Amino acid sequence: MTRALVLGGGGPVGIAWESGLVAGLAQGGVDLGAADFTMGTSAGSFVGARLALGADRKTFADPILADQVPGEDQRPARGGGRPPPDLSKLMQLMGEAQGGLRNPAEVRAEIGAFALAAQTMSEDEFIASFGRSFASQPADAWPAGGFACTAVDAETGAFQLWTAESGVGVVRAVASSCSVPGVYPPVTVAGRRYIDGGMRSSTNADMATGHELVVVIALRLGAGGGALGEAIAARFNQEIETLKDGGATVVTITPDEASVAGFGPNLMDFRRRPDAARAGLAQGLAYARDLSAYWT
Repeated sequence: MTRALVLGGGGPVGIAWESGLVAGLAQGGVDLGAADFTMGTSAGSFVGARLALGADRKTFADPILADQVPGEDQRPARGGGRPPPDLSKLMQLMGEAQGGLRNPAEVRAEIGAFALAAQTMSEDEFIASFGRSFASQPADAWPAGGFACTAVDAETGAFQLWTAESGVGVVRAVASSCSVPGVYPPVTVAGRRYIDGGMRSSTNADMATGHELVVVIALRLGAGGGALGEAIAARFNQEIETLKDGGATVVTITPDEASVAGFGPNLMDFRRRPDAARAGLAQGLAYARDLSAYWT
């Protein structure tokens, strides 16, 4: 049986929760790092890359639980007294792209233009923050074991799935997948600029088609309601149906009530990471036996 792991987006808080979940499941006997294919979007790309590079699963969340996470320090620099970014335009465009109201690629290109015009930290600073996480890896290194992560071309709106065959280094690939428009700078890869893969979908789970078991870890599917929430939920349901139509057994893991409470209202709030990691750890431990029936 081939097993795929899909890790969705969710900002720094999502990284913390997914890391706790991975650790809790491992401590309960389920090693998600043994997947044949691991794919991440945005925050999930960071977690997936660490998994694929062999980070210890049982202690996966320990740095976050200790609140010592220099490698994940992706706080946007707001030098010169710049105010927090106004992301209302981004939210509107994401709703249009994922809700099928307009041509998705065209809307994503508009999102890319928004990202290219935004005042953020420099690209070099952003890349350096990811480089610390993978400091022992060569610049062109790529994890073994079928790792992939997602991004979107900032100029054309075209979707990009980075794989070992893409010929890029994991640091820039993951940074591009995490480049939230208006918050972080678009990332240059092979002469083109790329933004967060979550602009196509928060999970992109349909990219795991062809595997017999697909475990999908997703954060807020439709949370908060509204047009964007409905569009995200509908998109996710379509992806799950695509996987099932391809013959896959699909297991979805979403945050339980305690985890949602640990997140707080803002997934970009770094202060909530320890709480989110603890909640993920507890949820993983509690769910390990159920998932083991599928995974092992």
